[in-house]
Parts: sequence; structure tokens; C-alpha cells
Amino acid sequence: MPERWRQLGVLSLAELLALSLWFSASAVLPALQQEWNLGAAGSAGLVIAVQLGFIAGTLASALGNLPDVWSPRSLMAGSAMLGAAANAALALWVDSLAPALALRVVTGAAMAGAYPPAMKIMATWFREGRGVAIGILVGALTIGSATPWLIRGLTALPWRHTLLAASGLAVLAAIVVVLLVREGPNRFPSARFDPRMALAVFRARGPRLACFGYFGHMWELYAMWAWIGLFLFASAEAAGASGYAGMPPSTATFAVIASGALGCWLGGVASDRWGRTAATIAAMAASGVCAATIGLTFGGRPALTLALALVWGITVVADSAQF
Repeated sequence: MPERWRQLGVLSLAELLALSLWFSASAVLPALQQEWNLGAAGSAGLVIAVQLGFIAGTLASALGNLPDVWSPRSLMAGSAMLGAAANAALALWVDSLAPALALRVVTGAAMAGAYPPAMKIMATWFREGRGVAIGILVGALTIGSATPWLIRGLTALPWRHTLLAASGLAVLAAIVVVLLVREGPNRFPSARFDPRMALAVFRARGPRLACFGYFGHMWELYAMWAWIGLFLFASAEAAGASGYAGMPPSTATFAVIASGALGCWLGGVASDRWGRTAATIAAMAASGVCAATIGLTFGGRPALTLALALVWGITVVADSAQF
């Protein structure tokens, strides 16, 4: 096997393991709502906190030029360990909302050091075939984001142990990065963050529209990944069903989110055949229809709800690598 594909494999494995932290709180949210008596505001806060942390971490990384100050490997491994520690601290010592919010912000900031550096490492191995490589890496991220739901679906672990399992996977990610991941021969020169370039991007119509499109894509994607599990739980309960096609709601949620890995591959194939713009428009239109209609299936036949959710899971992330 060529070295670049072997490196893509181990890098994707590390990404899958590290990103299990991202939506771990969403996977245990039903238990937290009961144990902590969380209302709608508290539940939303736990979901939003990790995204705010990711935004803050990304900005800090850019302003501090961290991927050039430290090697991407060191940044990725260290961030995975930081996220694992924050997530484990929530599991071991937290019994109320306020410290949980703070630790979720830290976890989100750590994810900013685990995801973008992986993209940079991948790019050092792939000058040609980079689109396929990005699709594979985003697919690994997608499955990793769904992993806590699989843990909940296959085990009877309490919520604290589910979070600890996710932290353990992130520690494994750091070990994989340190022992197996290497940067490729096509390294990038160091670059400083220049805010004037951001303004220049928005002056150009094409990049400006792409940024707005990506904003809308990410808004839908993270909202779907964060809340589809609770929707499936509540819909099954309203329908008087125990699950979906023999799966408990947690496992069904894993299947829905993880199906996005197939969407990443299909998006790459479609973009190669019909172009990135056409593939992106088609994926966003399909996922938008799913978002607008899935609520109509609430409390109805579980098979119909699951089928539409799977289509949504595939299409909602299919355009992610195309931006």
C-alpha cells in the first residue's frame, strides 16, 4: 500500500476516535435532563457550549498561528488529550449545569486543535486526489461524532461512564497520532493570520457566496447532529414504539449520523461527475427538504421516520467537503 494511503488510514482512525468527544453530551442529554432537572435552556446551553468553544479555539489558533508554532501532529495529539481531560472531568466531578457548560466550552476549543490540523496533515500527503482524501477524513469525523450514540445503544452504561468511554477513545486518538501519524513531503510554508485577507475574501463575490453557503450548511449540520437523537427518542415514545427497525433510539441515531460517511463519498463522486457547485446545490436542496418535512413524521410510523432521517443523515453532510 502506498504510504500516503496508509497515512490517510491512520489519520482517519485518529480523527474518528478524537471526534467522539464532540457530541458526547448530546448522547447523554436525556439522562442529564432527568438527573439535573434540565429545562430547554439548559439543554440547549450544553449543546451550544461546545460549538462556542470550537469557534473560540479556531480563532485563537489562527490568531496565535498555532499550527506553525507547534507541529500539526503535536497540536492534534495535545488537543485530543485536553478534550479527553475536560470530558472526563465532567463525568467524574460535575453535578450541575454551570461547570458542565465551562467544560463543554473547553472540549469544543480542544476539538479546534484536533480537526483542522488533521486536514493540514492530510494535505501534505495529497497533491492529487485531495478531494477523495478530504471526503474520507470528513467521513471519519462523521462516524466519530456518532460514536457516543452507539455506546449508549449497545451498552447499559450510566451517562458518566459513556462520557468516560468517549474520553478513552480520544486518548487512543492521541496515541495513534504520536506513534503512527507523520507529515508528508508536501509541507506548507509558515503563514501569519492577516485579518485584511478576511476582508478581501468578502469583497470578492464568489468566495463571499461560498462562505455564506458554508455558514448555512454548518448551521443545519450541527443542529441536526445535536438534536436528531432527542427527536428520535421523543417520536418513538409518542408513537408507543420501543425503537426503530429493532434498534433502540440511541443505535438508530448512530445509524442516522454515521450514514453521513456514505454521503461524503457520494458527494465526492457527484462532484467529480457534475462539478462541485452542482453537487453542493443538490445535496443542500435534498437535506433542506428533509429538514422541512421530518417533523411531519413525529409520532408516526417509526419506519417512515427512520427512512427520512437516514436520507437526511446522508445528504446533510454530503456537501461538507465540497466547500
